[in-house]
Amino acid sequence: MKRSHLFITIPLINLILLYSLSACSGNSEKKEAQTVTTGQDTIKVLSKPPSSYTDTLIIEAPGAVFYDSDSLQLVKTKSINTKMAYETMVHECFYMMRNAKMVLKQYWPKLKITSTTKVRYLLFMKSDKSQTWIDLDTKNNMCGMFMFDGKKDPELADMTNIETELGNYFGLD
Repeated sequence: MKRSHLFITIPLINLILLYSLSACSGNSEKKEAQTVTTGQDTIKVLSKPPSSYTDTLIIEAPGAVFYDSDSLQLVKTKSINTKMAYETMVHECFYMMRNAKMVLKQYWPKLKITSTTKVRYLLFMKSDKSQTWIDLDTKNNMCGMFMFDGKKDPELADMTNIETELGNYFGLD
């Protein structure tokens, strides 16, 4: 991606992320509507529905793990949100994950990229044989990316600032 395009797309992505974070924040067990104001529009958004799956994905190698909502979660999310809020969240996930994967392939080609939609839990196996469990139902985002180097605890990445996030977590090459 050319640097001139980055200066245009990064503020747009940040605006979308800010909207999404305010739309998706809150306790996943509460089903109370939250009010989000964007410009002149006011939207009521509910929290992320629980996963339809109970499976675990085991990650043993350094890399990036992308998670996305399963099909039933998407149906539930669509039913509890306005059409505009739902479409914004889906659009945001698609473009943030696509951009993060392009950055990984271009600048961090040795990192393994894993994508999943049909698991609830992530089990990260560290090189010292310790483990870190993550319940994706506790993450109130429709999608996301965890960075894992095999030594430190996995970290949820801010995909709108992926270049900096990867450098900070994995160290600059």
